[in-house]
Amino acid sequence: MPKIFALVPAAGQGTRMGEAFPKQYLPLAGRPMMFHSLETLAAVDRITAVIAILSPMDRHWGAHDWSAFPDKIEALFAGGATRGASVANALAMLEGRAAPTDWVLVHDAARPCIGRELVEQFLDEVGDDPVGGLLAMPLADTLKRSEGLLRVSETIPREGLWRAQTPQMFRYDILRRGLARKPEATDESQAVESVGGMPKLVQGANANFKVTFTDDLPIAEMILARRVADEETSS
Repeated sequence: MPKIFALVPAAGQGTRMGEAFPKQYLPLAGRPMMFHSLETLAAVDRITAVIAILSPMDRHWGAHDWSAFPDKIEALFAGGATRGASVANALAMLEGRAAPTDWVLVHDAARPCIGRELVEQFLDEVGDDPVGGLLAMPLADTLKRSEGLLRVSETIPREGLWRAQTPQMFRYDILRRGLARKPEATDESQAVESVGGMPKLVQGANANFKVTFTDDLPIAEMILARRVADEETSS
């Protein structure tokens, strides 16, 4: 059976939130934000290892207690200037450890509300796909293009358009080739597309949103609190 290596890029500074503190370490539901993504991925038995990709200058990881995590969570201080560079650095570190057909799953540290059930469903649906796939949501809003002056220049049909989410999961070999060809890719799917791959779309969930602005934090808090309450009720 192919192994699954989960990567969580967490080397950024989160400047869009206006914080000097790295976004992935902002407190959320009593934990650093990226704790929640790492915890969920580590709880999936099919995932072999969960690797947090941190900045080489990271001064925050060691200030937190990660002892609640199982041994399969690792910290890799090899983050780059971009997401693509961070993932490429991690793939280089995995050479010899990952086979060409092993899976590499990448999930945003800033998507803390991903649920284990959604991860399991995603793994089931990507299954034995020769390329891999990603979670995504069909676009529901009408899109407008502006060419300056805050006036609409064009309405873009939304049919066939999707909002990419994470996790995104691809075979080790094709993802490494894709990032080598298109290092500026904004996500792993774009890198794989650059070498001819056609990733599979798996419908995600609105709760699996990316925390980008300060106003997103209380929404994430609410989702996580509701999940804990539901788990306590069902147990």
